[in-house]
Amino acid sequence: MLLRICSAAMLASLVLAGSAQAQSQLPLESMQIRSLYRAPEPRDEFVRQCAPHMLGRWAHPEAVCGCLHDHAAATVDDPDLRQALLRGISETGVPTIETDWVPSSKQSEIGPTFTKIAKPTLQCMFEPISN
Repeated sequence: MLLRICSAAMLASLVLAGSAQAQSQLPLESMQIRSLYRAPEPRDEFVRQCAPHMLGRWAHPEAVCGCLHDHAAATVDDPDLRQALLRGISETGVPTIETDWVPSSKQSEIGPTFTKIAKPTLQCMFEPISN
């Protein structure tokens, strides 16, 4: 009888210890899974998409793309126009805004947007701004 009680006690302690260990590992595993699904930073994603279009044109394509993101696109105050500009640069490697990328009410602002980004764009391409 004593053997059965001791066996049951040992079995119960092993089960409880295994359960506690599994619970203590759960937060770590969920953090690891969350970090796998963490979205990339918008700037990093932009540079990743932009740089292949700059290869062969510039000695440091990542620097040019980062500069375009940080300085040229940053001068555009309107979020729709800025997003369209970033899309154009990341897809083609040159500042581009397609009219269907912006609401029709803002399409008249495309020309002035290019005027606004002209100087910082040229500086990024020919006189890179060092951070």
